[in-house]
Amino acid sequence: MSIKEILKSMEYGPAPEDSSVVQGWLDAHADGFGHFINGVFTAPGPGFEVHNPATGGVIACVTQGTTADVDAAVHAARKAQANWAKLSGHARARHLYAIARHVQQHARFLAVLESIDNGKPIRETRDIDVPLVARHFYHHAGWAEIAADELPGYAAHGVCGQVIPWNFPLLMLAWKIAPALAAGNTVVLKPAEYTPLTALAFAQVCAEAGLPAGVINIVTGDGATGAAITGHKGVDKVAFTGSTEVGKTIRRQIAGSGKALTLELGGKSPFVVFADADLDAAVEGVVDAIWFNQGQVCCAGARILVAEAVAARFESLLKARMAVLRVGDPLDKCTDMGAIVHPVQLDRIRALVAQGVAQGAVLHQGDAPEGCFYPPTIVTNVQPANVLSTEEIFGPVVTMTTFRSPTDAVELANNTRYGLAASIWSENVNLCLDIAAQVKAGVVWINCTNVFDAGAGFGGYRESGFGREGGREGMMAYLRRPAPTGTPAELPELQATPHGGGADAAIDRTAKLFVGGKQARPDSGYAYAVAGRKGAAGLAGLGNRKDIRNAVEAAGKVSGWASATGHNRAQVLYYLAENLSARANEFAARLESFGTKGATARAEVETAIRRCFWYAAQADKFDGAVHHTKSAHVTLAMPEPLGVMGVVCPTGVPLLGFISLVLPAIAMGNTVVAVPSQVHPLAATDLYQVLETSDIPAGVVNIITGPRDILAKTLAEHDGVAGMWYVGGRDGGAMVEVESAGNLKQTWTEFDGARDWSGADGQGRAFLHRATQIKNIWVPYGA
Repeated sequence: MSIKEILKSMEYGPAPEDSSVVQGWLDAHADGFGHFINGVFTAPGPGFEVHNPATGGVIACVTQGTTADVDAAVHAARKAQANWAKLSGHARARHLYAIARHVQQHARFLAVLESIDNGKPIRETRDIDVPLVARHFYHHAGWAEIAADELPGYAAHGVCGQVIPWNFPLLMLAWKIAPALAAGNTVVLKPAEYTPLTALAFAQVCAEAGLPAGVINIVTGDGATGAAITGHKGVDKVAFTGSTEVGKTIRRQIAGSGKALTLELGGKSPFVVFADADLDAAVEGVVDAIWFNQGQVCCAGARILVAEAVAARFESLLKARMAVLRVGDPLDKCTDMGAIVHPVQLDRIRALVAQGVAQGAVLHQGDAPEGCFYPPTIVTNVQPANVLSTEEIFGPVVTMTTFRSPTDAVELANNTRYGLAASIWSENVNLCLDIAAQVKAGVVWINCTNVFDAGAGFGGYRESGFGREGGREGMMAYLRRPAPTGTPAELPELQATPHGGGADAAIDRTAKLFVGGKQARPDSGYAYAVAGRKGAAGLAGLGNRKDIRNAVEAAGKVSGWASATGHNRAQVLYYLAENLSARANEFAARLESFGTKGATARAEVETAIRRCFWYAAQADKFDGAVHHTKSAHVTLAMPEPLGVMGVVCPTGVPLLGFISLVLPAIAMGNTVVAVPSQVHPLAATDLYQVLETSDIPAGVVNIITGPRDILAKTLAEHDGVAGMWYVGGRDGGAMVEVESAGNLKQTWTEFDGARDWSGADGQGRAFLHRATQIKNIWVPYGA
C-alpha cells in the first residue's frame, strides 16, 4: 500500500517489532532451561514446553521443579541470607541500583521476550511493564538505603518463598523481589508455568549485575512446585499473587507454622461513571480498565456501573470505541489487544460467557482472529447475580449495569466478595472522594484507572487478600519485629456444675455476656465457676456459637464509629480512662480475689489506665501519607479499620490483657467481639458499666465469656469477622489461621504468656498497624 493510499484510508499498516535477538537467545537454549540456584543455572531436566500464545508454537522447554530442587534453592537462600542481611543498607542499595540499570539496558530484550511468552502487546511490555520493573528496583534501592533510619527496630524475615502469576510475569517478580532484597531477605521464586522465561532472563541479568550467589533463586514448575516452596520448613515468609482459591489453600497450608504471609488475589473491580463525568475520557478509561492485557488483570474494571441518565450515550460511545480496537499479533506495535495466555484460559472465558448468556446476558463483541484470541466484549442486560457479575473472568469481558443515585452506586460496587480496586469518574471531585471512602477496595482511582507506581501500595480487602506491595506499607511486609516466645500453659477444664464453695456476705453479682450494649444471659443457659484465691471467685456465663453470632451481628450493625473523627474516638477513650480510674480500687480488689498480690493488682489497674490514655492519644495521630508517585497525581494512603474484629485475650493479666487488645482495635474505628481470659473473665465483665458510662456506642465492644478455643473457632469461621487476634495455645493459633481462610480475614496469633503485657511490648504502633488496612486513593493533581 502506497503512502497516498494510506493517507486516504487512514488504516494502520504493519509495524512489526524485530524479535531476532530474543529468538537467538531462545535458540541458544534449545536444549531447555534449568533452574537458577545459588548463582548458576542447573542442567535442564525433565519438564514441559512453553508456547507462544499468539502462534501456538513451542518456544522453549523448562525444567519441572522437584522437592529436591526446592530444597537446594532454599538451602542456597538460607546460606546467603545471613551475609546479605549483614550488608549495610547502602551496600544492598548499590546492588538494587545495579539491577535497575541492567534492566534498563536490556529493556527491549525483556519487552520482546515478555510479549512472545505472555501474548500481551509489545506496546504494553515496552511502555508499561519493563519501565515499572526498573522503577521498583530504583525505588527499593532507596528503601535499602534508609530503612534503618525510617523503620528502626525491624529486621528481615529471612528466606522468602514467592509464587507469581502469568499475567504480569516480570512486573510481579519485581514487585516481590525488590522489597524482599531491600529488607535483607533472600528469595526462592517460582514463576508461572505458562510464562517462566522472563524470570529466567532476569536471573541472568542479576548475575550480570553482580548479585551475590544464593540471594535470588528461580525454580520453575507447576503448582506442585509452588506448594513445595510455600510449605517448605526453611521458608520464613510467603508471598503469593494468584487466584483466591489457591490463596485460601496456602493460608491453610502454612497455618501454625509462624510464616509471615501476604496474598494479592482476585478481583471484580467496579468502574463507576456518574452523570457529570467526561464520557469520552471514561470510555478511554474502560479501554485501559478491561481491554488492557486482554483483561487478564486482577484489578481490571470488569463491572461498569453507569448513571442511568447517561447510560445510553455511554454505551454508544463505548461500542464505537470497541469497534476500532485492533486484536492480533502482539509484536505489531499497532496492536491494542494480544493473545489470551493459554488455550485453557481461553476455554474458561468462553465457558463463563456462555453461562452468563444462558442467564440472560446480551453480548456485544468486536473482532478477533482465529487462534488463542478473544474479542473485546461488552455485556448488557446483566443482573447482579449473573455469573458474569460475580465471578472473575480474567478476560476482555466487561458488564454494564445502571444506577440512579450515589447510594445505589456504592451498594452495587460493594456487592462482591472481592475488594481489590475501584475506578470512579465524575467532574465533581467532592463526589469522587465521598464515594472513594465508601467503596470497599484497597486501591481507588479517581478519573483514571490501572495506574501503578512503586511509591504507592497495591493490595486488596476481603477475598482479594491482605498485605500491600509497593510504598512504605509494601516494604514493611518484608520486615518483622522480633516475636515474643514462650510456652503456652494448658487451660483447666470448665466446671459448669454448682461448685458448692459458698460465697461471702456481699450481694451476689451476676456476670452476664455483653452484646450490643446490653447484658445478656448466655444462650447455653449455663455458667461456669471462676477460680479465686479462696475457692470460686464467682460465676461467668458459658458462651456458645449462637452468642458469638449475636455479638458479630451487633458489632456489624454499628454505624458511625468508623467514620467518627480520631479526635472524637480519643475523647471516648479518655473518658473510659477517667471512669476506670474512678473505680480503680474495685478493679484491684477483683484482681486480688483471683489471687493476685495487692501491689501487683494495683499496678495492673494503673497500667490499664495509662494504656487507655496512650491509645486515646494515638486515635488522632496514627494517620496516613501522601505518596509521591506519577506526575499529575497525588496518592493518598489512608489507614482504614478492618471492620468487625474477633479478639481472644491473654489468660494471665485479665484486665490489662483485655484493655491492651481491645483498645487499639476500637481506637482505629473497628468494632470488637472479645473473648476475655477464660480463667479470670470477671475482670472484663466488671467493665460493662464502665463501657456503658463512657459513651462507647452500643455494639462497639461485645464480650463473650466461656471456652477460649471453642469461641475462637466460631469467630474465625464467621464471614462477618474481618480480622482475628488470638493469644493462646499452639494448636489454637493454627486452628484460627486455618478457619480464617474462609473469607481470608487477617490474623495475628501468638502464644499465651509469651509477651510481657505490663511492659513496652504490651502497647505500640504495631498493634495499630494490625488493626488497619491501607486504602490508596489516586487523585488527579497538578499538570
